[in-house]
Amino acid sequence: MPALRIEGYVIVSADGMLADARNVMPDELKFEGDKAFFTAALDRADLILHGRNSYEDHPNSPRRKRVILTRKVEAIAPDPSHPKARLWNPAGASFEAACHHAGVDTGTVAIIGGPGVFGMFMDRYDVFWLSQAPHVRLPGGEPCFPGVPTRSPQEILAAHGLRAGKPQMLDAAHEVTVTPWRRGA
Repeated sequence: MPALRIEGYVIVSADGMLADARNVMPDELKFEGDKAFFTAALDRADLILHGRNSYEDHPNSPRRKRVILTRKVEAIAPDPSHPKARLWNPAGASFEAACHHAGVDTGTVAIIGGPGVFGMFMDRYDVFWLSQAPHVRLPGGEPCFPGVPTRSPQEILAAHGLRAGKPQMLDAAHEVTVTPWRRGA
C-alpha cells in the first residue's frame, strides 16, 4: 500500500472549464454544496498541493500544510508568506521529497489544481473527485485538464485508468454533482 494517497478535486463547467477566460473562478461556478464538500475534504487531508494560481480561501486555510508548485525556486524552499507551506519545483526535487519537506510522509495529499498540476498526477491518483455544474458554460475559459476541450474531463480520467463511481448530488437546484473516479484494480 502506498504511503501517500493522492486525491484530486475540481469543479468544472459543462464545457470542462475550471475558470473563465480571465483565469478566475467565476461566482457562477461556486455552489454552497460543492464548497462544503471541498472544505470537508481539505480538512481531512494531510497536505494540500496546488499551483501558484490555485488557492482555497477558507477559514482553515492558514492551518493547512501545503506544497505550492513554482519555478521560482531551484528545488524546495519554505514559502516566506505562509509558514505551513513549501515551494516546490518538480524539475529540482521529487514529489515525495516535497511532501517530506512539508512534514508529510504518509496520509492523504489533496491536489487542487490548476490544469498542469492535475496533469502531472493523472497516472497516480487513487481517486479524483470531479464536481460538475451542468448548467454553467465558460467559453474560452481555463480547461480543468490538459486535453480539454478536445476530450471531456471524463474521457481523460478514463484514459488514465480511473473508473467512475456513483455520482453524489451536491446542489439539487442547480444539478451539481460530484463523481469519484477511482483507480481500476
